Amino acid sequence: MLSEVDVSRIIEMAWEDRTPFEAIHHNFGVSESEVINLMQLNLKKSSFKLWRKRVSGRKTKHEQLRDKSVMRAYCPTQYKQR
Repeated sequence: MLSEVDVSRIIEMAWEDRTPFEAIHHNFGVSESEVINLMQLNLKKSSFKLWRKRVSGRKTKHEQLRDKSVMRAYCPTQYKQR
């Protein structure tokens, strides 16, 4: 059972264009299809549709489709120091 904090982080990671589903699975043990179900349950219908349209076929969401030179799962400016 995932905590509310875990669900929130999974949704955040799923929205990030450069975070592959494999990274979510590695961190939380949640498969791509489970992420899709989780997003559908926790987002408004219109937001879910927008997200699905964005991630469908996106190479950065699947490690096997990514350029081998990409060694990170996030944009360098994503985690800014405060």
